[in-house]
Amino acid sequence: MVTLDTLRLILRPWQNKDYAPFAQINADPRVMEYFPDCLSTEESYTMATRIQDSFVCDGWGFWAVERKEDARFIGFVGLRAQPSSLPFSPCVEIGWRLASDTWGHGYATEAAHRCLHFGFEDLNLTEIVSFTASSNLRSQRVMQRLGMHRDVEGDFLHPLLPPEHSLAPHVLYRLNFREYLENLVCPNKSG
Repeated sequence: MVTLDTLRLILRPWQNKDYAPFAQINADPRVMEYFPDCLSTEESYTMATRIQDSFVCDGWGFWAVERKEDARFIGFVGLRAQPSSLPFSPCVEIGWRLASDTWGHGYATEAAHRCLHFGFEDLNLTEIVSFTASSNLRSQRVMQRLGMHRDVEGDFLHPLLPPEHSLAPHVLYRLNFREYLENLVCPNKSG
């Protein structure tokens, strides 16, 4: 199973010791602001097990993110093949969820850049997408820093939420391989 490295972070397969801090992250109302509810400990453990299983099947997925300076598990960043229920599937999504006390240090962007490199250079993907609730401007800024562009025509109502739910409207961002290469040559172009 693949482990990735950045200047400040280790992106690694999940370990059992990650479950309890992950449950704390998923119980934080700030972290879960753009999801329907916080997760119970049981729901969080089930999610972590599914993520671990994806590593067994694929060798990659939503990596556990560990800070090098203190070996602290701070959440996940990674890639995931999306189910066909989404209007733009099949696709591979890049996503993240980090502890709120670690926000504002560039960890999501740093780890996601490394995941994009892995997706395009090692998995030979032609495109990677990201999406979030239309009101989640913080995640959209990360997408923009990654050089992704919003596909306004791809915006959608999330199929797991009732259409009238305030979080149902979602925005779609895309990055293809050509754009990824252009961002490597001119990194300031993406903001």
